[in-house]
Amino acid sequence: MDLLQLLLGSMTNQSSVGSVSGKTGLSDKQVKKLMALAIPLLIKYMTKNASSGNGAQSLLGALAQHTSQKDMADQLGDADEEDGGKIISHILGSNQSQVTQDLSAQTGLDSSQISQVLAIMAPALMSGVSNAASTTAAAGNTGASQSGGASPLSMLAGSGIFGKLFGRDGAANAQARPAGDPGLDGSDLLQLLMKAAK
Repeated sequence: MDLLQLLLGSMTNQSSVGSVSGKTGLSDKQVKKLMALAIPLLIKYMTKNASSGNGAQSLLGALAQHTSQKDMADQLGDADEEDGGKIISHILGSNQSQVTQDLSAQTGLDSSQISQVLAIMAPALMSGVSNAASTTAAAGNTGASQSGGASPLSMLAGSGIFGKLFGRDGAANAQARPAGDPGLDGSDLLQLLMKAAK
């Protein structure tokens, strides 16, 4: 299963959607539609940000701060919206207003509703990326006992996590895509993080 499908599966299931609906007053249908549109967009922008060395290091640092092991529905229900708003601003940068407008046009929700849902999603999204990487790194690391107290993210380099979690055709897919078109399965993002972790 690729990163995008992993996140979509955990963040748009009934319990997760219900958590966001309960916080926002929106219907489950509205929330699910918005989240299904927003998650691939956020992965795309995270990939663009990580394409620079500084951007990748910054993202690694942010991931290290978001490692909640709670159920995704609980993470969404307990989300720190102030923290989430900062994450979204960092991910989208100067494109935030345009992205919000585009999502509004596609969902019929107003900009404040879009912004609230994105802010609720953001910390859980970061934890989802971090935990997917950490879990697979731990499972694939036969020498885990030698790692001591090292952060799972510090063990990404050389762990083989990206090939194991996202398939070994990521490089071929990247070559087949037009320049500037990040892999929407998340493989490009994780490959960039792997390089930055070395």
